[in-house]
Amino acid sequence: MFGRAIKDGTIDRLAIGLSGLCVVHCVASAVLVAVLASAGGFLLDPLIHEVGLFVALGLGVVGLGKGIVDHGYMMPAAIGSLGLGVMAGALTMEHGEGSTLYAIVGVLILALGHDLNRRAVV
Repeated sequence: MFGRAIKDGTIDRLAIGLSGLCVVHCVASAVLVAVLASAGGFLLDPLIHEVGLFVALGLGVVGLGKGIVDHGYMMPAAIGSLGLGVMAGALTMEHGEGSTLYAIVGVLILALGHDLNRRAVV
């Protein structure tokens, strides 16, 4: 059952959806920090970002790794790995130093990798 979800692109679609949620989270956090400091503080909790990156890494390893095995193309995994690296790098930055922009760029690169992986499945 899990193998079928990987073959039909479900894992990649879930990962793309997670990427979209991350973009919404980043934008909402920035807006809420400007409007409501207490709510923004909750959304900017480092634990949320660390858990999100952990989930993204898990989906990336499973979805992109299985894609290499299934269709033999390294490019989607390479692009997805770059996105994960940019996301991880954004976690090392202080808020306000462009970390939100870097996180969004990393998420978009990762989503591109998953989309390419989903399209390559034969």
